[in-house]
Amino acid sequence: MSTYIFSDVHGHRATLERVLERVSPGADDVVFCLGDMIDRGPDPIGVMRVTRSLPNVRVLKGNHEDLMLDALDHKDDVVSQANWAINGGMATLSGLEGALDDEAIELIGWVRNLPLSAHVEVAGRHYIMAHAGIRPGGQLPADGTWNDSTIDALLGEQTPDDLLWIRDEFWSVPTGLLDERGEGPIVVAGHTPTPYLVSMTNEFDRPVRNSDGIAQMVRVGACDATGGVADRWDIDSGAAGGAGFGQVTMIRLDDGEEFAEPIRDGE
Repeated sequence: MSTYIFSDVHGHRATLERVLERVSPGADDVVFCLGDMIDRGPDPIGVMRVTRSLPNVRVLKGNHEDLMLDALDHKDDVVSQANWAINGGMATLSGLEGALDDEAIELIGWVRNLPLSAHVEVAGRHYIMAHAGIRPGGQLPADGTWNDSTIDALLGEQTPDDLLWIRDEFWSVPTGLLDERGEGPIVVAGHTPTPYLVSMTNEFDRPVRNSDGIAQMVRVGACDATGGVADRWDIDSGAAGGAGFGQVTMIRLDDGEEFAEPIRDGE
């Protein structure tokens, strides 16, 4: 059994499928998607279909899914419509209108009920997942023991806005969850394409772009206070920017192996 995470595909179904061909998740594997399946790219409905079809998939809501629901629920609200449109929502709206009515209704209902956070333990390490991140300074376990209950308590303090939208306040400071021995939960998030991080921090494990100039996943925050362990991982490798800028990345938590495919022209 292996555990995989990906995020922020933004309508690039063909690229996601190429990643999945390499990973080939099995019935015993668990796959987490951290949201923003939709908008911007050419086939957001296809991304939702592919994601839903994965075995043991656990999908979180992203801010773009939230924008979609707000626009669909407030069709006479100019602000709601504009917010979705300027963030690439027309590609998703067109896809929904082109789908069969029953499927569109089912997809919208599915998205509406997606959770905002999740956590998992792999090889003795706890990982917290949210689309955008968490607000630092949350409740720490009194005895220093991290388990399902203490992580649930921490996540219970987070607001939906933070889990969906936080950016600078998360990436610019340590989470406070790792001790000086490097023990504690690591937070894995998307939402912020890694090249944007350069204005928020310089604590990267590697450059935010690979040798081809394409955005790549980075781990952030390794320092003495965290035992040299990066406490924040950004898995948004810029797919929203399309060909020449980004790629779709999936990471296997068990061994840290990454599977990334750049966006190609037309996909």
